Amino acid sequence: MEKRERLGSRLGFIMLSAGCAIGCGNVWKFPWMCGQNGGGSFMLVYFLCLIFLGLPVLVMEFSIGRGAQTSPIRMYKKLEKPKQKWGGFGIMSFCGNVALMAFYCVVTGWIIYYFYKFLVGQNQTVGFGDMISSPSINVGFLFITIVIAFFILSFNLQGGLERVTKIMMIGLLVLLIALAVRSILLPGAGKGLAFYLIPDFTKIKGSTVVGAMNQAFFTLSLGIGSMAIFGSYIGKERSLMGEAVSVIVLDTAVAVIAGLIMFPACFSYNLEVTAGPSLLFDTMTTVFNNMPGGRWWGTLFFLFMVFAAMSTVLGVCENILAMVREVTGWSRPAGSAVCGAGIFVLGLTTALGFNLIHFQPFAEGSSFLDLWDFIVSNNLLPIGSLVIALFCCYKFGWGWDSFIAEANAGKGIKVKKWMKPIFKYFVPIVILFIYVFGLITFKWK
Repeated sequence: MEKRERLGSRLGFIMLSAGCAIGCGNVWKFPWMCGQNGGGSFMLVYFLCLIFLGLPVLVMEFSIGRGAQTSPIRMYKKLEKPKQKWGGFGIMSFCGNVALMAFYCVVTGWIIYYFYKFLVGQNQTVGFGDMISSPSINVGFLFITIVIAFFILSFNLQGGLERVTKIMMIGLLVLLIALAVRSILLPGAGKGLAFYLIPDFTKIKGSTVVGAMNQAFFTLSLGIGSMAIFGSYIGKERSLMGEAVSVIVLDTAVAVIAGLIMFPACFSYNLEVTAGPSLLFDTMTTVFNNMPGGRWWGTLFFLFMVFAAMSTVLGVCENILAMVREVTGWSRPAGSAVCGAGIFVLGLTTALGFNLIHFQPFAEGSSFLDLWDFIVSNNLLPIGSLVIALFCCYKFGWGWDSFIAEANAGKGIKVKKWMKPIFKYFVPIVILFIYVFGLITFKWK
């Protein structure tokens, strides 16, 4: 395999990392989880999870990537001490990224489909139920998503992924602000803002905390090496705490503004905010169909959604591609073809799970999407984050001193001495507790 590729700029690194973090987790999953868990109550707990769990884990994951200068499949092996056995967690990282794309690419295909329907003026007839029950729509737009992603990834890092992500992220932020202003100015939007921004402490339950932690890890793609790969593409000019803060601020801003688009609009048109996964599709379509100029506002909204979703697809698929190329030595085009084909086949389980494949892994109405989401969000992300914390903070892994030397190399915000108990004790203990509690209280049937 040729010399390791590099990103061309710090902006490219931040935009690429934020792009991987910003996606369906922010603009699809965050709003409907917020709606189902009390609005401002969920957002408060979510912010706390981001600060006290997400930020430390992101710094550690960036550090492992930059320290190893390799893809996640070999990063533990590269940094472990003699006679240690951490290499298996690299394989877990690979499996986590693939499992994430098994359902994420299908959801991204749904978003592209809705964008197309609004663009051509067929927004009055589009429906979430009709869409997911159609095998041809699900499979066709899954295929389109994967072809777009791996075509871009087949080019070199700076000319393909970095350049496209910069353009998409800037376009996303512009569209986001325009749509939020339009939504906030709707009649009756104040009630939606109150629901979304003012916490009701009586609605904070154990399930709220579990959902907030899983969402924090999901939105930042933590625990499966999705962020470590970008750490491996940068030099030591900047310390990693500051870079992690920049990524989280961008990621959180998009999630919060996405809510500012959806909840005022829902309350303005008296629509249900607890609709779940269909909130983005059916609910927002109803909003736009009843709004003056709604076809074009809807087109802009789903264009923004396409940018958000594709930025994560590109980031995670780059990770998968890097791991495969590192093991096989394949070129980017060859690796892209094989990885794209593999993810497409696996994604068929989700694409056909709402129509041809009748499989209910949990409660009635659940599908392959719920199974893949459970594997990734409820298990691999928290377990992987716990492993990263233990690996970085203890002598039986990479160790605190090695982690700090890497994290604090370069200019910028440093990890301070007083933060050590948070990284070493608070983060792993809280992750383990919430993870176990989540499994105990999970609605299996």
